[in-house]
Amino acid sequence: MAAPRGPAAAWKRHIVRQLRQRDSTQKALFLELVPAYNRLLEKAELLAQFSESLQPEPNSVTHTTHQGPWEEESEPDSDQVSSPATLKMKWQKEEERLRLRCGQMAYQVVEKSAALGALASELEERQSRLAAQGARVAELEEARAQLAGQVEERRARNAAQRAAYDTLRVRAGLREATLRRLEEEVQELLRQLVQLKARAAAQRNLRNERRERAKQARVSQELKQAAKRPVSISESPEALGSVVREGAESPALAAELQALESEACEKWKRPFRSASATSLTLSRCVDVVKGLLDFKKRRGHSIGGAPEPRYQSIPVCVAVRLPTRAQDVLDAHLSEVNAVRFAPSSSLLATGGADRAIHLWNAVGGRLKASQTLEGAGGSITSLDFDPSGSQVLAATYNKAAQLWRVGEAQSKETLSGHTDKVTAAKFKLTRHQAVTGSRDRTVKEWDLGRAYCSRTINVLSYCNDVVCGDHIIISGHNDQKIRFWDSRGPRCTQVIPVQGRVTSLNLSHDQLHLLSCSRDDTLKVIDLRVSNIRQVFRADGFKCGSDWTKAVFSPDRSYALAGSWDGALYIWDVDTGKLESSVQGPHCAAVNAVAWCPSGSHVVSVDQGRKAVLWH
Repeated sequence: MAAPRGPAAAWKRHIVRQLRQRDSTQKALFLELVPAYNRLLEKAELLAQFSESLQPEPNSVTHTTHQGPWEEESEPDSDQVSSPATLKMKWQKEEERLRLRCGQMAYQVVEKSAALGALASELEERQSRLAAQGARVAELEEARAQLAGQVEERRARNAAQRAAYDTLRVRAGLREATLRRLEEEVQELLRQLVQLKARAAAQRNLRNERRERAKQARVSQELKQAAKRPVSISESPEALGSVVREGAESPALAAELQALESEACEKWKRPFRSASATSLTLSRCVDVVKGLLDFKKRRGHSIGGAPEPRYQSIPVCVAVRLPTRAQDVLDAHLSEVNAVRFAPSSSLLATGGADRAIHLWNAVGGRLKASQTLEGAGGSITSLDFDPSGSQVLAATYNKAAQLWRVGEAQSKETLSGHTDKVTAAKFKLTRHQAVTGSRDRTVKEWDLGRAYCSRTINVLSYCNDVVCGDHIIISGHNDQKIRFWDSRGPRCTQVIPVQGRVTSLNLSHDQLHLLSCSRDDTLKVIDLRVSNIRQVFRADGFKCGSDWTKAVFSPDRSYALAGSWDGALYIWDVDTGKLESSVQGPHCAAVNAVAWCPSGSHVVSVDQGRKAVLWH
């Protein structure tokens, strides 16, 4: 076995050295005792021989002349000699003393031998333990060598992984730089695209305007020429109609001219007809054509000037059923749910949340069944709206844009970018090709969805938290505790209604005569738009707005107002009496962010900050 190395060999040598030192110390105690005992034994044997030689014979008296050491002690004077009896007695005493001393020494020898045996056995035990510890140390040294090998292997592996990690980090940095460059290029391309769209739209509008003006001038010129031409009594009404119809192109103009023709026919059938009557009819025809052309120019919202289809969300509610119990509870999103909206005249509803997802559900048989997931949102969803036909979904997001989806298609159809801060509200107007958005950048924008182009930007003095749209009016609720009214045909604010508390939501009744607002002063207010005055203020003990985007809604028949509270309860007020109709506590464990009432009035859906969506019946 190889000699131990390092610190282990040092402590072993130390133990061996200590044991040897103790052995030598114990032996040193007996090195003096054993020779003394041997000398005593020799003296005892010598004295025994002397005593035998000094034994006197019974019949003889012999004087000895030997001198010994006892003589020096016993003789009082030089000439006196002790008798043998005296000497014998002395020798017996001395022998007795020596025997006693030898016994004592023998007892000490026995004790020392016993102690030496105990020490020897302890030494053997310690040597055996030392051998066991040496074996254990050898095993540990072997294990240590194995672990050292594993450590070296791990170090080599870590070095390889570190090199690979450095390589991947360098590649990731290059990829990130490439991604940033591509994103900048995309942003630049989007900006250029928006500019090109805006330029193209402006050019189209200019061409259309020139074409309309040329058309109007041509028709006016032709009508003036027709008016100046002399008309004889023999001319038929058809000639007049053909002259007027030469400048008419639109169906509305043709219908008006047809009416004028019928009127002219009636007048031509009269027995007496004057030239003044004829000239009056022609002048009226010119005025009518001008008015129709001007109306055609004003009314066009799209490029071609064709009228857009208008949809009215006709309520199909027969009788509203107040929510009393939760029928279905599910975790609709991965995080906070901010918005919920029913499609017009349908059981389809949409929910959107902070997880950047929009889920479509069908409320069928007292359950919420997942229908589709709309993907591609660039940020947290703050507001949702269906178009009047229920075929498109518009969402406001935190990535400074609103996005448009078509129901049945998972990816976004259009992105309405132009705001410089979070978009907090996005609503369709009464047509599916127009929308309005509000943002924290203190602007409200009108959009032409056919061109994905912002047709108008309204600058406001405060954050916009929600918007609603009527026939020719846009209503916005703001962070400065005011509700503003904007005429979509004019550039300025037409009216401002102050409320107590930051406005969190607005909801317009189906008849567009009443507006419901929710604000952070924990109240709901009903505003009569016919007199522009606050008609009712709803309060309740325990009701508190849980966030700056808490949504409250009318029932489909406008009989009740519904809102969710910070404690997860739903509060329902009677609009006519202003009293609290009921409050329902359900499975919500967090603040309710939004509520939606089914157009049929049969059930309600609420969403909260704890990912839950609850169907009430």
